Amino acid sequence: MDNSAHPRPTRITVDLTRLAGNLDAIRARTRTAVMAVVKANAYGHGMLPVARQLQASGVDQLGVALLEEGIALRAGGVHVPILVFGGIVGEQLDDFFHHGLQITVSSLAKLRQVEAAAARLGQRAKIHLKVDTGMERVGTHSDTCGPLVEAALAADCCDIAGIYSHLACSDEPDHPMTAQQLQRFHDACAHFTRLGAPMPVRHLANSGGILHSPDSWLDMVRPGILLYGVLPGDAARPLPGIQPVLSLRSQVVYFKVVGAGHPVSYGATWVPQGATRVVTVQMGYGDGWPRSLSSEGEVLIGGQRYPIAGRVCMDQFMVDIGQGTAYNGDAVVLVGEQGAERIGIEEVARRAGTIPYEILVRLNERIPRRYVGSTASDN
Repeated sequence: MDNSAHPRPTRITVDLTRLAGNLDAIRARTRTAVMAVVKANAYGHGMLPVARQLQASGVDQLGVALLEEGIALRAGGVHVPILVFGGIVGEQLDDFFHHGLQITVSSLAKLRQVEAAAARLGQRAKIHLKVDTGMERVGTHSDTCGPLVEAALAADCCDIAGIYSHLACSDEPDHPMTAQQLQRFHDACAHFTRLGAPMPVRHLANSGGILHSPDSWLDMVRPGILLYGVLPGDAARPLPGIQPVLSLRSQVVYFKVVGAGHPVSYGATWVPQGATRVVTVQMGYGDGWPRSLSSEGEVLIGGQRYPIAGRVCMDQFMVDIGQGTAYNGDAVVLVGEQGAERIGIEEVARRAGTIPYEILVRLNERIPRRYVGSTASDN
């Protein structure tokens, strides 16, 4: 969508200076290399501008979920190492080599596919071995991964750039599964020592691991949502220096007085008991704003909190301002700060009955994005 000519007043602002500051805070805490995760459009922040900023800030590596994401980054001038986390399909392999992307190898069968493609193309593959320590998603089980390690070391056309797994419960600070997964990962990595082979880069810690489990930091950490200034779960402990990167604002586009007993929006589910003032905001579930915020969410207008009135529509929602005052063109904050009040993504997620990750990645390309700070002039 072309948002260049007189876009609607709803927009996302991404503060690249805060993003760079968050990367610095994570580095200061872990003292390790950092693989910044920019999958899913950089958690809704805009993958290419975010990746360019991280590259300018000296990030060691980037992580994406899909081959297409890695290709888009390369096309956008991003040259730092990029690991694709997702399971590979055989016919994709030529593109990995063509674009210089690192490959996740999660089984002996996948290793054979990669080795055959590398030999056919006359190239060397940079691979990361994926070990399953408890997610049961992708990866060879940690207690049976010895043959995979041995075969990868013996492969003629593969260089083992890393070995990794993923923590399932790290957003809960004291969950016992994290320690169990860490031990399983150490057991898997011990195969390199047993074979007298150099240890590749070990990476395990996601955002929750960075916050709560120093033993999981190892050689490199993989911040995702924390990089964008959002906590991975309700129980997560904040990290000093981390600030929210994204704000979401709109404007009042309509004002009216609604009489007592007159329902508002689809389904007539919200009915004022007395006469009230209602304003309309151009934002809806067609933009990724959850319909579950109907009569549950709040926004900021004039530094005051006001509730969403009735069901969120595809392109708009209404707000009950009671006897407050608002005019067409007044700023409406959905995520961010206004006066002394603040609405964070974490709060939006709680009210919507979901997690912050889902709120962020659902904010789609209908919403114009503006980049401020740091390398914004280059984006």
